[in-house]
Amino acid sequence: MELTISDEKTKELLTEVLGKMMKEKREVFQEIVLEAIEEIGLANAISEGRKNEFVGEAEITSILEGVK
Repeated sequence: MELTISDEKTKELLTEVLGKMMKEKREVFQEIVLEAIEEIGLANAISEGRKNEFVGEAEITSILEGVK
């Protein structure tokens, strides 16, 4: 037996679940949103980095260690 749900019903259920989660599990929801934002930022940084010149490992290490 196959279960099918219309797009409208799916949207309605997701809206209900997200709303309930935001109210009852606020900390968990905040962690999920924060993680998603961090992932987007990382993806954007990777994309931006691919447009510029390659930076060597030694240069990165010296910057992280505070050596110039």
